[in-house]
Amino acid sequence: MKTITVMIVEDHTIVREGLRRMLELEKDLSVVGEARDGREAVTLVKSLRPDVVLMDIAMPELNGLAATRQILSILPKTRILVLTAHNDDAYVENASTSGAAGFLLKQTSAHEVCAAIRTVAAGGNFNSPAVARRSARLKSKSTGLKKTPHNPVLTPREMEVLQLIAEGKANKQTANALGISIKTVEKHRGSLMSKLDIHDTAGLTRYAIAAGIIESRVQLTVVQP
Repeated sequence: MKTITVMIVEDHTIVREGLRRMLELEKDLSVVGEARDGREAVTLVKSLRPDVVLMDIAMPELNGLAATRQILSILPKTRILVLTAHNDDAYVENASTSGAAGFLLKQTSAHEVCAAIRTVAAGGNFNSPAVARRSARLKSKSTGLKKTPHNPVLTPREMEVLQLIAEGKANKQTANALGISIKTVEKHRGSLMSKLDIHDTAGLTRYAIAAGIIESRVQLTVVQP
């Protein structure tokens, strides 16, 4: 029996520990590492090279969707299962476009989580039933309607900057977190405002919440640059 290696990415310690203990009961699943946020996950995956990453979405510094894109750009064969408490349209759609192999709700049973890990490790895709129904509805809706004005395409770095802005980070804090200059942060901020046609920090924060980049519970006091 081939052992499937799994990395858990979750910012809540109690949830992360619970997932590890659950997976350790399965003979064919082995937890090889844990990360507390998306940035740590991107670093760890390079050395651990897990078969499957169990990825939370709403995490500080770098959310799970941005981390998914970065991981797949480094190790495209890695299979990523998004695990979240929310199945809003924005989360479902963004998880799909990020390249995740599946989308699980945190209400999912232990049996279903293990089944999902085995399915994606074998090359398949797996969504929680409620998510599958929502995905089908979104697909039907998009094919049945005329296209609306395009959604702006943000670069990975712009997504990172947007998340940090939405979390209340000032330009200097954002620059320190990303290892870039304040001028570069200002350039990305200006690009975001231009692309999104949003011209204040509060508006960028609302957009980030609506787009599933952060959850509203993550929102901090907005800090002006």
